[in-house]
Amino acid sequence: MSKTYIIFGASRGLGDAFAQGLPEKGDKVYLLSRSLPRSIDLLDDGVERIWLQTDLSDYKQANILKEKLKEEVIDVIIYNVGIWEKRGFEDDYDFEQDAPEDIAHLIQTNVASPIVFLQSLLPHIKQADNGKIILIGSTDGLENNQSTQVSFVASKFSIRGIAHALREHLREENVSVTCVNLGNLAAEIPYEKGAKVALETYDSERIPVQDMVNIVKTVLSLSQATAIKEINVPAMKDMNV
Repeated sequence: MSKTYIIFGASRGLGDAFAQGLPEKGDKVYLLSRSLPRSIDLLDDGVERIWLQTDLSDYKQANILKEKLKEEVIDVIIYNVGIWEKRGFEDDYDFEQDAPEDIAHLIQTNVASPIVFLQSLLPHIKQADNGKIILIGSTDGLENNQSTQVSFVASKFSIRGIAHALREHLREENVSVTCVNLGNLAAEIPYEKGAKVALETYDSERIPVQDMVNIVKTVLSLSQATAIKEINVPAMKDMNV
């Protein structure tokens, strides 16, 4: 049976991998991003891909999205959006140097936007026979992580909270909500290059995007009787988790 997907952050990296690897022949995929997704040029796999240009940092665009979808039934929502501090992954990063306006922008993009966008889509996914919502979080949002990126970590804890509360809200509708807390990802290596390239490049220090596609495929294959609340996916050689 064909499915209709919405993939947030679909232009590159993990979002692009989801757009390429999840849908099957006969499926429809709405691709949400500011820039044109790479997968939009795939014409030979029998998947209908529709790009909806969207600034995902602007929660006010949720109403525009809702208008474009009209009465469309959505089977799968994958929310894969997040930004981090400008120098958050540099060795000399210092939280005390973060500008207040940058902190506010990060929280709006990583917390307010997913809440508002997901709220706008609930009437669409509640019509599905076996609706699934997947939120891509981070192992930085887990207890005992060693990150000093205060705003980013706070936002990733928030993603877990959004998933938990949304699951309770949708329990009677049999819509599953899963938060996947992801560790270091080999996002720079395109999906079509294959997992072997990522493994050879990073020696198991970063997760191939293909592994994430397979994890999400498994969740999507389950019946409405099963609720997968959280999946924690650190890289094998990440000693900080």
